[in-house]
Formats: sequence, structure tokens, C-alpha cells
Amino acid sequence: MDSFVYRDGQLCVEDVPLTAVAERFGTPCYVYSHAALTQTFQSFVRPFGARPHLICYAAKANSSLAILNLFARLGSGFDIVSGGELERVLAAGGQADKVVFSGVGKRKDEIVLALEHEILCFNVESESELARISQLAAATGRTARISLRVNPDVDPKTHPYISTGLKENKFGVPVDEAVRIYRHARTLPGVAIAGIDYHIGSQITEIPPFLDALDTLLSLVDQLRAEGIVLHHLDLGGGLGIRYHDEIPPAPAEYIGALLQRLAARQHTILLEPGRALVGNAGVLLTRVEYLKHGETRNFAVVDAAMNDLLRPALYDAFHEIRPVAQRRGNERRYEVVGPICESGDFLGHDRLLDLREGDLMSVMSAGAYGMSMSSNYNTRPRAPEVMANGSELQLIRQRETVAELMAHETVSAISSAQKN
Repeated sequence: MDSFVYRDGQLCVEDVPLTAVAERFGTPCYVYSHAALTQTFQSFVRPFGARPHLICYAAKANSSLAILNLFARLGSGFDIVSGGELERVLAAGGQADKVVFSGVGKRKDEIVLALEHEILCFNVESESELARISQLAAATGRTARISLRVNPDVDPKTHPYISTGLKENKFGVPVDEAVRIYRHARTLPGVAIAGIDYHIGSQITEIPPFLDALDTLLSLVDQLRAEGIVLHHLDLGGGLGIRYHDEIPPAPAEYIGALLQRLAARQHTILLEPGRALVGNAGVLLTRVEYLKHGETRNFAVVDAAMNDLLRPALYDAFHEIRPVAQRRGNERRYEVVGPICESGDFLGHDRLLDLREGDLMSVMSAGAYGMSMSSNYNTRPRAPEVMANGSELQLIRQRETVAELMAHETVSAISSAQKN
């Protein structure tokens, strides 16, 4: 479903013109579609039919409480990578027994917090982490359900910054070390082996890398069974891509169907950890043109959104379609769409053919994933508000920050120059 369409020449979110969003909440502003979030989640659930499964939304993609709450009400589990994300999930109504805890650097306090809430599983990424979890679980009289994250050394054919399953990546343990580590885990106090896990990367637009990784995993599962190590679930990670520009990613049904075909003879519960695929195309960043600068070699559209609001273009040179909110044709020029931050890398789009006037609204598309969750306060810029559209209704789900709030936890040093000397 495309929840962002033109009606009478105006770009709308569901039944609401984006001009109305800007009038009520200002710009820059993140805008999400309740219908798109709901339908995309259901598109991951339906292909499983009666097969035992759990969709664990990767909270890092967008951890806004309203979005977490929506997925929780739809029955979602959650993939987290910090204690803070666990607290967000719980505050949003998520169930701890549907949470898997990934990440290479779990601190002691984060592990204890997860043990106290009896989460579904720790996705263990190193032998040192396994030892720490065992020690903390035993010391607190609890049992940690664990799954070893194995590194299948599969090239996901994506941007190197979001590739996570190659030998040189920091994630997981080498696949040829996994059996030995599982043998060791079986002997540790406070640990119960629950499953096995991999995650090969993000924004993957082809099915073969997923199947290559699954074949490696299933071979390892058979080796473990021969050792008497029986697994309850297989966590096949996430990474399914979305359309930003000209990509043609498989639909969730096609992707899941290919996985289930390989898994037909297996009885394990299947876990998936989609993030971007659930929220990416369900959100946009609404921004306004402040100035137009026409030059000999380049034209610049200076907008009020910036790299602190949406980091992906500056970080990955990522492409986001940019649409004018009011359709207009006849005076198109090629523009660099840039923000007001004092960095040459502060851009939202290169070489875009647009008919613009100062004051025009524009929509940066496919901004629901890794937009708000990666935003910052660089240049002392308050973070943007977030709005959820549901039919003709608009709900403010995060207020715009104020500069006073940014300074609230700071103090001016009380150490005098005399004391320093």
C-alpha cells in the first residue's frame, strides 16, 4: 500500500494533505502512516500460515513509542540492541518474553535488566559475552536462554557499512567455531540453549544471499543435533530491503516463501527480525524550502531539514526520493537539496529535477527507518516532532524539542580560574 499519494495536486498521507500537517506541527517533521505500518506487518505474518513463528521488529530502525506500541498490539516481538531499547519496548506495551537481545557489546547492567525481565533469548555474539551472561545469570539465580549468533560469511551485496555477515565484520562468531562454543555453553551454569541466529546485513534486495546463509545454518543445525544439542528456534535475522529509488526487492511473501521451502522438513519455530522493511516506506520527512540559490554550475535548494534530522544521505550517500508537496510543472531545474548545517556533507539529495519556489513544502520519502532513530542535536538543533496519520486523524506522537530542553542537563563549570591554578 502506498499511503503517500497525490490528490488534487497535493501530496497526502492517508486522507490528510501534508500541507495540513505542516500548518499544525511545523517543519521539519516526521510523518507516518498507521495503515502502512499495519499492512506491512501483516504482510510478514500471513505467509507463515500455521507455521510457528515470531516477527521480532528491529527496534533500532525506529524506536518511537507509538510505533513500538502499534506493533506490540499486532502481536510483534522485538529485536533490541541495548538496555534502553528494552525499556522502550516495555514502556510501549511490548512483552519481555517476545524480546531477543542482539548486539556485540552488552554491558553487565543491560544483561541483568534483561534477566530480571526474563526475555525470550540473548543472541550471543562472542565467547566472552557467553561467559558474562552465565556468571550474571548464576549469581542472580536466573536462567538465560541463549542463541549463538553465527557468522555465515555470506556477501549480502549491500553497502559495506550495513553488511554484517562477512568474516571481517564484528558481528557473531565464526561458523566453524560454533559447535565447539555450543558444547561449552551446554556445560555452563545459568544458561539454557534455545536456538541459533544469524543476520547478514541490511537493505538486501535479492533472495539468494538469504538462502546461502540459511543453507550454512541448516548444516550447522544438523551437526549440533548429532552432538545431542537440540534447538527450539531458528532466528533468521532481518535485512530485507525496500524500494528507495529503482530497487526491486522481493515482497515479504516471496522472501518468506523461499525460506519456508528450505525449512519444510524442519519443526523449529522461525524468528525474523525485520526493521527497515516494516517502517521504511511508512514514513516521510516533511521539510520547507528556505532559500533558492541559483549559480553558474549548481543550484541549491536550502531546506529547514538537515543531516541531523536524516543522516542516511550524508552517512551512506543514500538516495531518498524527494517530492514537492504541491505538484507544479514548467520551470524545473536541477537542484542540490541541502540543509542549514555547517558541513559540506549536509545534503538530502543531489541533482534533483524540481520546480520550486521559496516557501514550498517538500517530502523526503522512505524516511521511516533510521531517520528519527539516528537523528541528533548537532548545531544545537532540536529534533523534529513525529506525527501519526490514521485515516483523517493526526496524532502528535513526539513533540518538537526545545533548546531549553537540550541544555537542561548541563551546568556551567563552578571551578574558578584561581582554583585551577
